[in-house]
Amino acid sequence: MSGRAALRHAGRAAPRLAGRAALERAWRAIERFAFAPASAVPLAALRIGLASVLLLQAAMVAPVFLDLYGRSGILQGPLNDVLASSDLLRIGWLVDGLALLGIGEAVFVRSTGALYALALFALLLGWRPRAAAALAWLTHLLLMMTADSTSYGADSYAHIFLFYLMWMPSGAALSLDRWLGRAPAEPPATTRLSLRVAQVHLCISYLASGLAKASGEQWWNGEAIWRSVMMPEYRQLDFTWLARHAWIPMIAGWVVLLIEIGYAFFIWPRRSRRVWVAATVALHLGIALFLGLVVFGALMAALTLAVFGVSAEPRGATAPVAPPSQGALSGRR
Repeated sequence: MSGRAALRHAGRAAPRLAGRAALERAWRAIERFAFAPASAVPLAALRIGLASVLLLQAAMVAPVFLDLYGRSGILQGPLNDVLASSDLLRIGWLVDGLALLGIGEAVFVRSTGALYALALFALLLGWRPRAAAALAWLTHLLLMMTADSTSYGADSYAHIFLFYLMWMPSGAALSLDRWLGRAPAEPPATTRLSLRVAQVHLCISYLASGLAKASGEQWWNGEAIWRSVMMPEYRQLDFTWLARHAWIPMIAGWVVLLIEIGYAFFIWPRRSRRVWVAATVALHLGIALFLGLVVFGALMAALTLAVFGVSAEPRGATAPVAPPSQGALSGRR
């Protein structure tokens, strides 16, 4: 009887032990994925790339800055207030209050732009990068809400990643803070988690964008590509010849769908990562060249290059070769 009881007890204990072992393996996989030691260089690349693109955008906008953000510009103040999609703070509100102090609109608008550019320059150099990111995020928000009708995808992505940089240890590498000794010699423990947040965000964004495109017919039959390159506001080159070769925009649409939907799946494994990074960068360089969306193309290319194209392995570490059964996420990057 005692032997039978022992067997019954072992039989009942086996599923519990198996479940506990599975939970331990799952937790170890999560630790490797989100909390393993990592280099801060990808986050520094993200900081430098984002700041560089936004400074380029600021230089492009500078000649018409007052026309875009002033209450007497292209979109008059009262009309801008009516068409605004948000009740968040705008420059016009502050101008009305500061007028009582004798501060004119032009001075305040230009000062806001200068403060934004200085914050981006400090972020680029890595001088107090978290404070610089916070100031850039706040002034960027003020400018976005003021010229709400001119904001588009590039501004939204820039704003989100400026917010991320407020919390990420992006100054732990390639920064003035690191050179001056203000940043620790070893990357903080949150480095890997910070990188994963940016990576997962991009994967979700591309997957959602690709699935939304695939739900209609325009990206399957080539109409979306044709309309994009032929619309007057985007047209950079003469693509009328595509009407005689309808298969070209159709295949181009398929390629866009493959890159965007496949991004979330093929950018993680080492064997396909470089191919997908290169394909994504090529896609956005094409957007910049053929549609004239230079800022958007450069920004999205910089984001992917930084968080997936730069190795996150700590200095001197060699990447482990994971057995096939562990899956794509077990490999470090």
